[in-house]
Amino acid sequence: MKYNHILVRVGELALKGKNRSLFEKHLQENIKMSLKMFPALRYKRTFGRIIIELNGEDHEAIIEKLKNIFGIHSFSLALMVENDLAEIQKGALEILNDHPTPVNTFKITTKRAYKQFPYDTQQLNHHVGGYVLSHSSDQLKVDVHQPDLDIRLEVRETATYLTSTTYQGAGGLPVGTGGKVLLLLSGGIDSPVAGYLTMKRGTRIEAIHFHSPPYTNERAKQKVLDLAKTLTKFGSSVVVHLVPFTDMQKHIHQQIPSNFQMTIMRRMMLRISEKIAERRKILALATGESLGQVASQTLHSMNTINEVTNLPIIRPLITMDKLEVIEIARRIDTYDISILPYEDCCTIFLPPDSKTRPRRDQAHKFEQFVETEKYVNDAVERTEQITITSYTKAQEEIEELF
Repeated sequence: MKYNHILVRVGELALKGKNRSLFEKHLQENIKMSLKMFPALRYKRTFGRIIIELNGEDHEAIIEKLKNIFGIHSFSLALMVENDLAEIQKGALEILNDHPTPVNTFKITTKRAYKQFPYDTQQLNHHVGGYVLSHSSDQLKVDVHQPDLDIRLEVRETATYLTSTTYQGAGGLPVGTGGKVLLLLSGGIDSPVAGYLTMKRGTRIEAIHFHSPPYTNERAKQKVLDLAKTLTKFGSSVVVHLVPFTDMQKHIHQQIPSNFQMTIMRRMMLRISEKIAERRKILALATGESLGQVASQTLHSMNTINEVTNLPIIRPLITMDKLEVIEIARRIDTYDISILPYEDCCTIFLPPDSKTRPRRDQAHKFEQFVETEKYVNDAVERTEQITITSYTKAQEEIEELF
């Protein structure tokens, strides 16, 4: 048997009321973009479903792509047949006979979205189940509680779709339905996971990375671009803003006591991020901070650092411990990239005695010695932008950009 369709279920989008169709349209466009390399596919949107016509394309490769698209609750390979009882019966038998593992028990589950179909749900279950039993071995039995195979019939106005296996989708909301967020992408384990979780709630992300040549090398920058490349598989392209931060860090190192350098540096990062966000019409920032994990992530530090921006700061990892974050990083394929031994700017200039309870009034006092406007504006003007797409090769093509 050759499956000819994939039935995509939208899950949480069903709660969106009058805006539901807008979310479903956006999801369909995201699916089309992610499956762009399969030109024969055709798409149709019906209430609560997006139907993909395969037209001979490799369904296994398509399944792997669909698993990563936010907004999809679940999906199934489907055999489409005409709205005719005999065709539905033959299709159900075909699914049984082609099942890859032995089947001793089965059941028929019908969803009749097209109410004008001449048979109701129970009649269809009975007629199709009886046909399958009469055309199978005597060992096959019906089990409505825990069957080896559940053959599901979904009767719609134009056709009936038969499925037997359900794949779990990524859930969440379609990327792009929730505005844009600027992700502070360090190259460590946490920030890519924060980007992934932010995208799951429907936002489109851009990334900002602070690098300090010659103290950080090109491989550290490459690492960040590879992480951005990995995140594209969960949504659209990612614009990466590469901020030259050496001059600012050297200035802070000269003017600020060592125990306050990390606090002032973070405040400068937020000032630069806010300016770039304003230029890009971005509504919020996102970070990989987890409460109490390091000195700059205590409540006192966050309170003092946050003061310099009015933008909301999204912190999806705020209550997670490191093991929880690592588990997600492994699942989304960012962990092995994040642990590559290329140091970022924060690691290079990290003082040994960073203050864990900095106060705002102290930050104000020390910042009197910093030429804030000069260095912030200079960093913003010299920021480099690179757009990473799902079709960019993580190593070869990115290297050509330098």
